[in-house]
Amino acid sequence: MNKQLQNYKELISKKLDEYLPQKYPNSIFESMRYSVLADGKRIRPILALEVFKLFSNEIEKILPTACAIEMLHVQSLIHDDLPCMDNDDFRRGKPTNHKVYGDAIATLAGDALLSFAPQLIIQKTPKSVNPETIVRILDEFMEAAGVYGIIAGQVVDIESEGKQIDKDTLNFIHNYKTAAMFKFPIRAGAILGGASEKQINELTQYAEKIGLAFQIADDLLDETSTLEVLGKTPGKDKIAGKATYPSIYGFDEAKNTLHSLIEQSCDIIKNSYDSELLIYITKMIETRIK
Repeated sequence: MNKQLQNYKELISKKLDEYLPQKYPNSIFESMRYSVLADGKRIRPILALEVFKLFSNEIEKILPTACAIEMLHVQSLIHDDLPCMDNDDFRRGKPTNHKVYGDAIATLAGDALLSFAPQLIIQKTPKSVNPETIVRILDEFMEAAGVYGIIAGQVVDIESEGKQIDKDTLNFIHNYKTAAMFKFPIRAGAILGGASEKQINELTQYAEKIGLAFQIADDLLDETSTLEVLGKTPGKDKIAGKATYPSIYGFDEAKNTLHSLIEQSCDIIKNSYDSELLIYITKMIETRIK
């Protein structure tokens, strides 16, 4: 693994442990910590850190938001795995939250993370950060988390199960359910780092492309990978009748689209920014399926 990637991952994991202590009532904090501190890749908060560092070295300004991003992502996974949603038994190589703590506590753990994360941004972001900037980050958080973000994607995904949908609907699902959680970290890193609006918009295009690429790679892996590699049950999308890039476009065209998105994403970074790590992460999305 890239050394800088590993350093970021260790830093984020350490701060998550610090920000989310064990308290009473024990069951809810145990449930939250069980999923948040599981051995995930931390790609989304890492993207926030690296984009921030393109513009600023005061990393303490981004750490609370980076950890809030991971909490939001984990919240979406806990709820996504519930029996009433995608009904999965494994996540990150471990039994899913509801398999350990039950449906009720798992649901509440997701709810708790959804409210805890923005509190973290408000309470832990250094006072040197302009309050207007913090409000903007909170607005970005709520958009990513809500009906203009992952909830919209999840709803259309559920409503599309077992149906023939068009390509626009499939792109809507992927852009909102998955790409929204790449767009928010990258925009947050740029905003907190002090990027210009032009740079924020340019990096948003990068985020949308790698977010879509990530979901296409995930669709391909669902058909070809194993529980050990994925950390979750493979083959469930096909069983559930979910619309995926391979099911609508075919496996080869999906791979070609993935490759094109990766090249376009790398070009945006190479042409305007100095970050070998962003290039590494972008290419890693595609190499997962090789």
